[in-house]
Amino acid sequence: MKFVVKGESKMALVEVIKYNGGHDVFAWKYPSEEIGTWTQLIVNESQEAVLVKGGKVLDVFGSGRHTLDTANIPLLNNIINLPFGGRSPFTAEVWYVNKAYNLDIKWGTPSPIQIQDPKYGIFASIRSNGIFGIQIVNSKMFLIKLVATMSSFDSSTIKNYFRGLYTTKVKDSISAYLVHKQISVLEINAYIDELSQHMKTKIQPILEEYGIELVSFYVNEISVPEDDTSVLKLKDALSKRAEMDIIGYNYQQERSFDTLEGAAKNSGSTAAPLMGGGLGLGMGLGMGKGVGNGFGNMAQEINISNTNATQKECSNCNKSMPKSQRFCGNCGFDTENSPAIEKNDKFLCVECGSIIGKDTKFCPECGNKINPCPNCGTDLKENAKVCSKCGYEMPQNCPSCNFVLSPKAKFCPECGQVLVKSCPKCNAVTQSNQKFCLECGEKLQGE
Repeated sequence: MKFVVKGESKMALVEVIKYNGGHDVFAWKYPSEEIGTWTQLIVNESQEAVLVKGGKVLDVFGSGRHTLDTANIPLLNNIINLPFGGRSPFTAEVWYVNKAYNLDIKWGTPSPIQIQDPKYGIFASIRSNGIFGIQIVNSKMFLIKLVATMSSFDSSTIKNYFRGLYTTKVKDSISAYLVHKQISVLEINAYIDELSQHMKTKIQPILEEYGIELVSFYVNEISVPEDDTSVLKLKDALSKRAEMDIIGYNYQQERSFDTLEGAAKNSGSTAAPLMGGGLGLGMGLGMGKGVGNGFGNMAQEINISNTNATQKECSNCNKSMPKSQRFCGNCGFDTENSPAIEKNDKFLCVECGSIIGKDTKFCPECGNKINPCPNCGTDLKENAKVCSKCGYEMPQNCPSCNFVLSPKAKFCPECGQVLVKSCPKCNAVTQSNQKFCLECGEKLQGE
């Protein structure tokens, strides 16, 4: 230390300036501001020293030993008009900025995040935690925008400054990922690597505005509280489903079994002795043909009763449909507003128009072979593809092997023949045996 007397005051001038901060400090201010043009400034590797005068960031020094003189502090020299050469004192702040990688900054959500499970529809509270790594790449920008008048800036300060940022991004990223991937909160830990990269791309542009590069961002865990009632119910249901899959039965069968068991316990039921005997001995284990048939008939009656309570019949094509459904899913018939269709067992021959019975094989007038619609019984042309009455699509034969195909088949399951193709003009889907496109009339190639 050296004292220079000016008038009646004394000023302690620093001979050597070096870093004395902690290992996890990003920015540290040297405690003394009284320096001179002969002062030695020592900057370690992975550090930068920044001179600040009057609240304005001036010169930046890299690693090494620097003598503060007019040759290497030109900006400072312009402000305070230092004389060329000599040993002149001046006042300035010296900041050390640590530019080494810091890869162990821990983060976590301070409170649970409410998210709706897109797969099962339940609401769950989840927490998340992990670590991230940063590096200061622009010392001036970092000091101006973040450090300001603080004396030190460490990793805990970084976490406090950006807690709102990563909490928001974590919540948005997890919610969006669940919705887009249609996965459950119970399955999210299988996608942690993808989520980590996704969150890094969201947070990186914001940190760059402060002179910070986000080197890495890792999600270590996404957890659901063990006492969450919704999650407990979901886990119980999934466990039950896994048990059913292993044993080889489903929920409806289990409910039927419960119903039969209840009937067996009902002493007023005529089926109670039979059901009780069957359940007591074990189904299929020495019960005998009579007991087995009785059990099967009882179960069938229960299922038929349950089906009739919720189903109705379309008055146009006789297909079964839910009672709450207005339009028939088979023929499109409006079961509420359309007039009722008269039902009879007589149809007309498509060739001569004579009345024929429902089960007639040949027309008694013209001898034409009757080709009835499998859905409503209407006589159709031999090569008809759609029923003119109910709209039923007739099964077709494969042009290669003559196998009977379903109406919407695209490939023959027997020989693999391609059954559909695209119109070269309008790109409409056509059958392989069509000669002209039904949409635009274009003649199909290869026909």
